[in-house]
Amino acid sequence: MQRKYPHLAEPLAVGRALLKNRMVSAPLGATDITADGSPGPRTSGFYELRAKGGAAAVTASELTVHPATDGSQMLHLSLKNPGQLAAFTFLADAINRHGALASVELSHSGQYAGTYMVDKKSKGELHQWGPSDWTRPDGMPVKALAVEQLQDIVKAYAEAASLAKRAGFRMVMVHAGHTWLLNQFLSPFFNHRKDRYGGSLENRARLAVEVLQAVREAVGPGFPIECRISGSEFFEGGYDLDDGVRIAQIFQDYCDILHVSAGSYQYGFSITHPSQFRPHGCNVFLAEEIKRHLRIPVATVGGLSDPDQMEEIVASGKADIVVMGRGLLADPYIPRKVLAGHGDDVNKCLRCFVCMAERPATQTRRCAINPLIGREIEGTEIEPAPVKRKVLVVGGGIAGLVAACTAAKRGHQVTLAEKGGALGGILLAEQALPFKREMYELTQTYARRAARLGVEVLLDTEVDAAWAEGRDFDAAILALGSAALGSPLKLTDSSTTPTAAHVHDLEDYYLHGGELADEVIVLGAGLSGVECAIGLAEQGKTVHLVGADPELCPDANIRQRPILLDKLSELKIDAQVGLFGQSYDGQTLRASEAGDPAAWHEFKGGDVVLAVGRKARADAAKALLEIAPLTRMVGDCLRPANVTTAVYEAYHAALDL
Repeated sequence: MQRKYPHLAEPLAVGRALLKNRMVSAPLGATDITADGSPGPRTSGFYELRAKGGAAAVTASELTVHPATDGSQMLHLSLKNPGQLAAFTFLADAINRHGALASVELSHSGQYAGTYMVDKKSKGELHQWGPSDWTRPDGMPVKALAVEQLQDIVKAYAEAASLAKRAGFRMVMVHAGHTWLLNQFLSPFFNHRKDRYGGSLENRARLAVEVLQAVREAVGPGFPIECRISGSEFFEGGYDLDDGVRIAQIFQDYCDILHVSAGSYQYGFSITHPSQFRPHGCNVFLAEEIKRHLRIPVATVGGLSDPDQMEEIVASGKADIVVMGRGLLADPYIPRKVLAGHGDDVNKCLRCFVCMAERPATQTRRCAINPLIGREIEGTEIEPAPVKRKVLVVGGGIAGLVAACTAAKRGHQVTLAEKGGALGGILLAEQALPFKREMYELTQTYARRAARLGVEVLLDTEVDAAWAEGRDFDAAILALGSAALGSPLKLTDSSTTPTAAHVHDLEDYYLHGGELADEVIVLGAGLSGVECAIGLAEQGKTVHLVGADPELCPDANIRQRPILLDKLSELKIDAQVGLFGQSYDGQTLRASEAGDPAAWHEFKGGDVVLAVGRKARADAAKALLEIAPLTRMVGDCLRPANVTTAVYEAYHAALDL
């Protein structure tokens, strides 16, 4: 048959196993880990969905091999606890039964033990072990591991691999990247040992080689071993790509796949996990260069979810395998869609870090655009409704689109009414920001999906009780969204152009454009204001960011916020907090301090963009509660929230019909 993505669909022999295609699920941390380090039922569901979606291999993460020196509250496999081997066997079964290779990541956090603890203060009770004595930037002391401890750790890797194979895993990954223990030994920044484990690159690689050799002996010939490295550490004092090539050449004699990631935990989170400010595939060049020097298959990873881009990576020989982490949370069915030639139906990852922020906060997983993630055992299939209903969805934003598509999949007759001239709602505005274009594209993907599912779409349609009268809808989902709060500024005219013409609502500006002055004031320093300031600064504008909250973007998640703050600093954006905008005359904005209204600050700018928040269209929604026997309000018309909340509420509202 003729395939649209033939190179991604091609099988690949790895050891004595076979990857059924070139798309693999990256190791992502589990959800319900028991006190003894076993995977709970939600963890099995979490990994199984990506196997069900067509990935050639699914890697469970992270299996701590040596708890005595690594207390990271991750998976741990031993025979000491009754039922623990069974829990891992059920996990491997859940992956293997869908034709994917079940793999598990063998790991040791070294000097970053306790990274995933919810109670961060408890990390102080752990010993932080590493290659050398030193004090981490956060003040945590690190103790050098003795040779006897290293030998015990090597043995622990082998025992964990043997037990994983016994449990039914058909591949193992040795994690030697991201500043975890084996990478700490590889890094000249962290490793200052004077014995046979320090000094030359060959010596610094010795521990990882001993681990790979021990794992091979434990699992036997032909059993696939994947080794994950950082192709470059990307910080001063760390190793570069030239060293990454040499490391890969050393390791290739002891593994079957060389998995090339990037960066370090301490100094490069947004490199290891490329943020929305980095190009998709920004780390592929590392795998491409390393592959030129190896004889074994090379995998690449980092912000990949576009089928066309992934096909080009494999077709051009930059890598043999593409690995997706966040991409397969956003859409676990990417491999199946690729094999069927439906690349335009992929929900591409927003790179918003909701998935990664949730784990340190609650030890669960959540995805902004996939309501199933972390809740897979509650059901992943949209079952036909026992009673087919005539359903009206009011509002064509992301909540309305998700509700309409979900209801249509259940077999309901769905009409979606949107008062504007296009589907997408507030996310239509995101096309104005290059780094958030995936949000806009998400609405277009859903619009195409709605058409394929037979949803009747009525644009330029204002719904009220009179309009609904006589149409006999059985149920309605109200997704009317939110409205701008309006300007808090007192305007005075001091120029030839009325001052009001220089004040722009954020969404209106995004949607309708217009040239702004070279110096702009963004009023409101929450997430939307910060993103606006960054977008304007990237256009070359001088930007003053003024916010009333005591800190910048408090509504950003804990993974996203540091990246945004770094971007503000990089672009030299003047950001001031604790200030309330009071007046504007077309040239100068005056703001008062929160704690001292008599203290005034002035900011020069030829235009002001308002990012002061939004209000729910609750009254408009409540006026429609009687248009059908069953009605449900979802998304921002309940209270302004975020995409995550809108998608989750809309999906479940449609399931409840």
